[in-house]
Amino acid sequence: MPQPAKYPNAAARQAAYRARREQAARDQAKQRGLPPLPALPTLPGTARWNAALTLASRLVEEVGEQMQTYFDERSEAWQESERAQDFITRLEAVEQAREALDALL
Repeated sequence: MPQPAKYPNAAARQAAYRARREQAARDQAKQRGLPPLPALPTLPGTARWNAALTLASRLVEEVGEQMQTYFDERSEAWQESERAQDFITRLEAVEQAREALDALL
């Protein structure tokens, strides 16, 4: 016995699919702590963008702190090595990225 149709036609099925996708996107943004998009798509999502930039800045700051802790826990011999110099270069790049993100806020 065939399963009864949920939707009267293909257009209704497609509309339900779009609604499910939009709801999933809203749920995902809510889980990330982002505010909802503006009601009108022509209005800029400034609050949303600022929230995303704030989250990015916090993440980059956390990475920088972890990298600094890693560096501090290494031996003096390692800290004077060429690998440590490469590591410091990366750590400085992370700090510059954080400063650039903070400048956008």
